[in-house]
Amino acid sequence: MAEEENSLEYTPTWVVAFICFIIVLLSLLAERGLHHLGKYLKRRKQDALFEALQKLKEELMLLGFISLMLTVSQTAIRHICVPPALVSNMFPCKKPLEEETHHAPESSHSLIFTTRHLLSTGASPDHCTAKGKVPLISVEALHHLHIFIFVLAVFHVIFCASTMVLGGARIQQWKRWEDKFKKPPSQKDASKPGHAHAHHAHAHAHAHALHELFNANHEFFKMHAGGFWRRSVVISWLRSFCKQFYGSVTKSEYIALRHGFIMNHCPTNPSFNFHKYMLRTVEIDFKKVVTISWYLWLFVVVFLLLNVGGWNTYFWLSFLPLILLLMVGAKLENIISSLAVDVCEKRNRGEQAVITPSDELFWFHRPDIVLQLVHFILFQNAFEIAFFFWILFTYGIHSCIMEKLGFLIPRLVMGVLVQVLCSYSTLPLYALVTQMGSKFKKGIFDDLVHSTLEVWLSDTRNKGESTSEAHRMEIQPTIPESFNVQINEVMECDNP
Repeated sequence: MAEEENSLEYTPTWVVAFICFIIVLLSLLAERGLHHLGKYLKRRKQDALFEALQKLKEELMLLGFISLMLTVSQTAIRHICVPPALVSNMFPCKKPLEEETHHAPESSHSLIFTTRHLLSTGASPDHCTAKGKVPLISVEALHHLHIFIFVLAVFHVIFCASTMVLGGARIQQWKRWEDKFKKPPSQKDASKPGHAHAHHAHAHAHAHALHELFNANHEFFKMHAGGFWRRSVVISWLRSFCKQFYGSVTKSEYIALRHGFIMNHCPTNPSFNFHKYMLRTVEIDFKKVVTISWYLWLFVVVFLLLNVGGWNTYFWLSFLPLILLLMVGAKLENIISSLAVDVCEKRNRGEQAVITPSDELFWFHRPDIVLQLVHFILFQNAFEIAFFFWILFTYGIHSCIMEKLGFLIPRLVMGVLVQVLCSYSTLPLYALVTQMGSKFKKGIFDDLVHSTLEVWLSDTRNKGESTSEAHRMEIQPTIPESFNVQINEVMECDNP
């Protein structure tokens, strides 16, 4: 009778209607909020961030599907029965009746009782007891697992978004360095009546840009390659490791690397807006970071398996994102130093002393590995913090799953340190240094422009008219006017 009173058949209709109304209202508010955020990004022409928002919606849809699967299948899972010996070890907490087992031998009855107690079975276990077995997992434990998956996904999105916002704000500060190389008034404008002073302004701006470039290059090479001790491999790596904690990117480094990028990729356009291009590529990379890939879910499964009482798995796990982050930061700083040393060696050999971007500077000659590591670091850090808050609000601070204070405080400190260091140091470093690869990043074009260019290249290959002016005039109207600025900006660069 008690079970019938708790079912929906014996629940007041006003309670059912009220709960349903609240759930639907919150869902609609969330959906409308994301919709208006997407429209705002579209108005601001933030196409990359809009795509990231679409990825976020996909993750929410996946969470909804996981929630539905757990809800629908919980009855079937509850009726899965297994032998008691199969669920009598590898607990997150030690057995509460451990002391009693030293005085009395375990019987099958006591073992079943202990297992039921640990699993906190919410339903009647008569179905499994009649078979001499125990339930695989209780409804309560399944519900808590459901909550953890949701909390993990939410924390991952929050951590990624905060890193992007804070790191983007740090990168935005470099715009004042880029503005020093803005395209001055053209000679055509200078020759017009009433613009006699424009020629003088053009010459002054050009001279100022050259002066800034000369001073930046001098400081850059003096900082990274001045003296034999700076060129030492050991000293260079130690310096790179320490530099990521303070002033990870200086003005001289930005200007020198910008100049090297333009000399190799855009030699005909010295006023190329490198800062705008860099921000666009970072926003597009963010679409990949905000998603939770299959191998990240596999990572969660593995460490849930290793969450055995007494192993302190999550304490040792908290060192992993910090170690990886320090390795990535040191590597990116070392690439900057390597570029400076390479120029000095070219100068000593009598070759052209120009910064030469190359994929060989990166791990396995693949700059995209850095993005994958940053993706994993952010997810793993979110996993650590999400697990802590899930335990805190589900079981309480005194839960046996919660580690001792001496293990707990370092975990939280390292989580905050990783988030701050990744936002203000590693992400800006990544944005700048990964431009030093051998090629343009794929995100330089929007998807529509990229597909249009692919069609154009396919047509020119088939017809053998890649240089035909008539063919160019034919396909020009297919490119939307809104992309003209971006295309003209890129077409002045020589794609290596």
